[in-house]
Amino acid sequence: MIFRQLFETETSTYSYFLGCERTRRACLIDPVASELPLYLELLQSLDLKLVYTLETHVHADHITGSGLLREKVGSKSVVHRDAGAMCADLLVTDGVPLQVGDLQLEVRHTPGHTNGCVSYVMADRVFTGDALLIGGSGRTDFQQGDAGQLYDSITGKLFTLPPDTLVYPGHDYNGNTVSTIKQEMAKNPRLGGGKSRDEFIAIMSELKLAYPKFIDQALPANQSCGSLS
Repeated sequence: MIFRQLFETETSTYSYFLGCERTRRACLIDPVASELPLYLELLQSLDLKLVYTLETHVHADHITGSGLLREKVGSKSVVHRDAGAMCADLLVTDGVPLQVGDLQLEVRHTPGHTNGCVSYVMADRVFTGDALLIGGSGRTDFQQGDAGQLYDSITGKLFTLPPDTLVYPGHDYNGNTVSTIKQEMAKNPRLGGGKSRDEFIAIMSELKLAYPKFIDQALPANQSCGSLS
């Protein structure tokens, strides 16, 4: 498998390139519009054809690159049906399998940060978007957030994966690149150590987080797959 973890510094967003070495088909998880030149350069240098852009949710902190990539290279955008982005080419639900050459991914619906949040599961890794972060979790104070639902999603859909499963999040603000399910179950300050649902809800209710500075531009654009018009 060809794998690249990419980081957009302004919004601390991770995007992930996954490519099949045999078929040269690829997908890109959570593309950022401003990084389009980098994506096109990578596709060319690695001799890959982008077939899917996979969104973990409708982002409030950056504008997706899925629409631009669809225009440039003909890739199809994938979003959960509850995300509110009816412009997507494929509206998926929990358990849907996705095939990219020899690569197999499974959609797991992990709402709580937003209604349409999903994680993408592979044999040895999971891309958790804004549901489970390294040493944290997505916020639940706006955009259909629900702390109890997020706890259920993480404990029921992610913490049930094999302990050695690699965790690749949608953001990190502390220089972390990867974790494991075992590590998050043990050490995550919000969820680890067997914290109860009520404890998690209490922790989330006490967070005093700033209003996302890009939300007023990002949400309407992302509901149109990145279109600003």
